[in-house]
Amino acid sequence: MSREICVYMDELEPHHLDKIAAVAAAGGMTARFFRTGEEDAARACARGAEVLYSMSRKPLAWAEDLKWYCSASAGVDDLSARPEMVPAGCVVTNSNVYGLTIAEHTVMVALMLLRRMPAYEARVREKRWQGGLPIRSIHGLEAVMVGTGQIGRCIADRFHALGAAKVTGVNRSGRSVEAFDEIVPVDRIDQVLPGAEMVILAVPGTDRTVRLLSRERIALLRRDALVINVGRGTAIDQTALTEALNDGRIAGAALDVAVPEPLPADDPLWTAKNLILTPHVSGNFTLAYTRDRNVESFCGDLENYIAGRPLAHRVDLARGY
Repeated sequence: MSREICVYMDELEPHHLDKIAAVAAAGGMTARFFRTGEEDAARACARGAEVLYSMSRKPLAWAEDLKWYCSASAGVDDLSARPEMVPAGCVVTNSNVYGLTIAEHTVMVALMLLRRMPAYEARVREKRWQGGLPIRSIHGLEAVMVGTGQIGRCIADRFHALGAAKVTGVNRSGRSVEAFDEIVPVDRIDQVLPGAEMVILAVPGTDRTVRLLSRERIALLRRDALVINVGRGTAIDQTALTEALNDGRIAGAALDVAVPEPLPADDPLWTAKNLILTPHVSGNFTLAYTRDRNVESFCGDLENYIAGRPLAHRVDLARGY
């Protein structure tokens, strides 16, 4: 009986399929590929598949003998919240390949906020040709990066390259991470927030990160502080942030994530002052480099799996990452 790999994704290109098929064949496995609209065939394959590689969680419900699920996304918080979605005995890995694209998005919105783009966009909509707003730069900036994983490190590297004066990292343990000038444990975050010109959040969605930037912590921020969230919407008290923006108690924010998603049409966040809002697009598969790295990551772990070696990107669903 053939050892099958079920690949259920719309975003892959022919050269990706060829690469996966070649690695599978070299290890005595067969890769089968499906897209949206091919559910019947995908369901039949997933039922007996040993390995599943997908962005979607849908095929998990079809699998009966699954040994390994590779999530093409980095976040697995939905699986942590509902572990029964994963077949018993199935190992889960994720794809930590989104650092470059999310870091570039972060640099983009950081510069937009520092150079007052929300205010200038408002003037342009009113057909006012009027400059003169004071601007700031990443050069000389002091930032706090909440989350020091692959994404946080990529952001810190790019801020340093643009001349940031200091990037302080915040993580659970306070362990040293090379990309940062200083690391503090999350239980000391209140000590570094008051001095931050910019606070960037790139944390997974876990019980420990829910409203990490709470109303009380937003109140600690200086009036010219800027907030960027490229992790999970649950990490911020969204109501408190909206109020702080509208009251001018902080200078601006950029959110790529929100609660809920999609954001309802009547949510106050849509009309908050000095806010750049994007619909969870800093990562995903829109950048070709990310697609290539995602497939490379899966194929690397597929070689590990075939050889009986530990999987490099295994996640602990109890921790949420």
